[in-house]
Amino acid sequence: MPGGTTSPSVSRFRSSTALTEFGAASAPEAVVARQLAAYNARDIDAFMATWRNDALYFEHPSTLLASGAEEIRARHVVRFAEPDLNGRLVARLSVGTMVVDREIVTRNFPDGIGEVDVIAIYEVDGDKIAKAWFKMGTPRPAARV
Repeated sequence: MPGGTTSPSVSRFRSSTALTEFGAASAPEAVVARQLAAYNARDIDAFMATWRNDALYFEHPSTLLASGAEEIRARHVVRFAEPDLNGRLVARLSVGTMVVDREIVTRNFPDGIGEVDVIAIYEVDGDKIAKAWFKMGTPRPAARV
């Protein structure tokens, strides 16, 4: 914004927390944070509790991958069976009801454990995700620690 000020409705960019510039999580960011925590716990019921029954799940920009909670659940039951599945939040930002995450996701690919960069864009309605778009990078072998 001009003069270096920010609007109270716009959260500051940050790397690993869901805090606004005032120190409290925005409601949409808190929903997305719960969703990511449930994803990492592979808790399908907690994960699905963050999605509307009529939610839409897209490959960015407009390829519909799942329509409704039943289809979203089916996709994730399979994904949650991966023993090394983990989404590491790199950055989160939001404006109003839109939340954007940059994550590095560890997956079990046919060729072994790998990582993929992901940009996830969520539209939150109340306390549920209404729509989500995912842009995936190219999978690569996981970094060895």
